[in-house]
Amino acid sequence: MDINATIKTQLEENPVILYMKGTPQAPQCGFSSRTVQALMSCGERFAFVNILDNQELREALKVYSSWPTYPQLYVNGELVGGCDIVLEMAESGELAKVVKAAVGEASA
Repeated sequence: MDINATIKTQLEENPVILYMKGTPQAPQCGFSSRTVQALMSCGERFAFVNILDNQELREALKVYSSWPTYPQLYVNGELVGGCDIVLEMAESGELAKVVKAAVGEASA
């Protein structure tokens, strides 16, 4: 499967997915760690991809999203943003609303 098709499949199959360095249990950078904490505070399950495990995916996703850094959070297939945006959304309460809505729609 072509790498862009892989990305599209991951986005279609997961209402909330985080492309990050490391895993939620063992983040490999501070930005990924803070983003995971913000997501976990929403109380919903989310998918993740450790971009350190796949160099091809890591480079292709930067082009796909036109976003040069990680982590990258996607909700309903749309790029929400990186750490700073996620943290701002978490602080305002918007992140929990968006994540809960996406997970609710997926399970409906």
